[in-house]
Amino acid sequence: MQRDELPELQFITPIANVGSILERGILSHNRMRELRHQSIAMPEIQEIRADKQVPGGRRLHDYANLYICARNPMMYKRRNAHASLCVLAISTDVLDLPGVVVTDQNAASKYVRFSAAPDGLAYVDRERTFARDWRHPDDQIEAWRHKARKCAEVLVPDRVAPDHIEAVYVSGAVGRQLFQAIDDTIEIRVDADLFFQ
Repeated sequence: MQRDELPELQFITPIANVGSILERGILSHNRMRELRHQSIAMPEIQEIRADKQVPGGRRLHDYANLYICARNPMMYKRRNAHASLCVLAISTDVLDLPGVVVTDQNAASKYVRFSAAPDGLAYVDRERTFARDWRHPDDQIEAWRHKARKCAEVLVPDRVAPDHIEAVYVSGAVGRQLFQAIDDTIEIRVDADLFFQ
């Protein structure tokens, strides 16, 4: 993937967390742990991430993690909660911050490649990451590989500052109303497809 092919990075969160994010930024797991918030994380995946170290860097939980494409298996698992979720569109300027890392697939994967940003984008398979479907009914191994690639990440040490938020996606009118009750300055984009609706 080339940098000019990436319009934004994305962060999935419950709309209820937006007030805190606009005040403090998108925080790493370790920094967020002490704050009251709603989590959509899967505990079994968080256990893997807690023990994983970025080569030459820190533990995964010391990074705020952004997706290259939020229409991915994580969002699919949370599709029934779509009305209460949003996706924050984050400026690709974060790729130029010190210590930022790009992964070619889910950072919790056994076979993930960690690379310094922004050059690490070259290892991201754009076609697979932005594919509409990652299922391969006739090849389970390929399905697992593709599922991991759909979740390619950008890892930002500690936090993503609020000024990197460019817009927000919601699935429909309910999400728009919930978001506007918290903030009416950020551009809201309605995109039901992003939420598998």
